[in-house]
Amino acid sequence: MPDYHDDLRLAHVLADAADAATMDRFKALDLKVETKPDMTPVSEADKAAEEVIRGHLHRARPRDAILGEEFGLEGTGPRRWVVDPIDGTKNYVRGVPVWATLISLMEAGENGFQPVVGVVSAPALNRRWWAAKGHGAFTGRSLTSATRLKVSNVSKLADASFSYSSLSGWEERGRLDDFLDLTRECWRTRAYGDFWPYMMVAEGSVDFCAEPELSMWDMAANVIVVQEAGGVFTGLDGRPGPHSGNAAASNGLLHEELLGYLGDAPQAPEAPRAPERPQS
Repeated sequence: MPDYHDDLRLAHVLADAADAATMDRFKALDLKVETKPDMTPVSEADKAAEEVIRGHLHRARPRDAILGEEFGLEGTGPRRWVVDPIDGTKNYVRGVPVWATLISLMEAGENGFQPVVGVVSAPALNRRWWAAKGHGAFTGRSLTSATRLKVSNVSKLADASFSYSSLSGWEERGRLDDFLDLTRECWRTRAYGDFWPYMMVAEGSVDFCAEPELSMWDMAANVIVVQEAGGVFTGLDGRPGPHSGNAAASNGLLHEELLGYLGDAPQAPEAPRAPERPQS
């Protein structure tokens, strides 16, 4: 099995560079913010951080492709770096410290691209999490000063802590009643939002979380951290990984119940139509 050590070290270098770019403009009174076509905000810091990461990758991994939220896909091949320069831009522009840079390396396989390295860096919280396939998940200030992550062993909804981002997405999906039913069964619910619930699932401080609509760059780094901490990360359709446009992450013990409330029901096959009779 590849050790991915050099790729993980590079991902930390990328995160350090992004942290410097984002913290330099965090809470700046003259921060420039625009609205993208999908009506979500993007700040000058989002663009600057992604440009910094791309510049480092062009020098260190010129053969690898790059997929970023702000500048799209560049390059081809079996290795692809996936970048969200600021996950939680709405928090960032309002001065809320819950935001992070997400960096993942994905490799092509039988089931499409899968994350093999992930770093989640939240400099305003002074926190960082990372993982590499087959080598565990960790949190700490550096590779040499780290604590291994492990999901919780909570196995009952009545004892479980559930985190989410907002109610509106579930309402738009037509699943708000199911969502509320699930919250009533849990011990505790909190809307931490964005990357943070996934990291808390990996740490064992939250037992499961779910979001109804996400992009690849929102998920790729989170997937490998949760999985290497012993958890499960799927779409709401139960498909492993970040390919479903939404997410369900858990300690594994509660995953079936989570999907039972919020999962996408399999589509019934369409009944064959009877052949039309010719007009007499």
